[in-house]
Amino acid sequence: MITFEHVGKRYPGGIQAVSDVNFHLERGELAFLTGHSGAGKSTLLRLIALLERPSRGQVLFDGRNVSKLARRHIPYLRRRIGVIFQDHRLLTDKRVFDNVALPLLIAGVSFGEIQRRVRAALDKVGLLDKEAMYPPMLSGGEQQRVGIARAIIGRPPVLLADEPTGNLDPVLSEQLMNTFLQLNETGVTVLIASHDLDLVRRLRRRVLVLANGEIIDDVAAGPGSTSGARDG
Repeated sequence: MITFEHVGKRYPGGIQAVSDVNFHLERGELAFLTGHSGAGKSTLLRLIALLERPSRGQVLFDGRNVSKLARRHIPYLRRRIGVIFQDHRLLTDKRVFDNVALPLLIAGVSFGEIQRRVRAALDKVGLLDKEAMYPPMLSGGEQQRVGIARAIIGRPPVLLADEPTGNLDPVLSEQLMNTFLQLNETGVTVLIASHDLDLVRRLRRRVLVLANGEIIDDVAAGPGSTSGARDG
């Protein structure tokens, strides 16, 4: 579903964030992206969501080279991709309910359907009782979970998560990963950037290892996993 072919990204000033990256992520696969801080994990996710364009190579989404996608078509692609950011990116002057509802409001979904789906998403991340609160009133972990609810509210076929457990304690981290597994079981393709190597190993899924902007290892899913991973 997602393919990188000799992808590189160089930022102004000569900073090479990723270099000659090649991999393929199957439809319905769940995989992890690991590596040291600054290895290029966030840049790789941003390239998939077209928040950045590559300096060289091709990023394919369902066989289409999105690297060359016209600007006017980018919003339609992004509706198919849920992104969970490290810094949450919540609107601090809007209630939790309104933050989660935003993608549905943009898509023109009816208010009754918005109410139903927002409350279902908040319930899934354990924040149904916080819907009337504002983000600054929440802990960092709660804000992270609001971001997750917003990312999944539009039922995107692809979910990208950048360090989603960074602000969560071990119990909440485990619960969140179970949420990702449940979404994956419904057919959602999931790619998670994470430093939590112990948690990644326990889930026994495919792991792409980045170092200095290059994929240095592609570890297949462990025994007992239902992942459809294959080496890319």
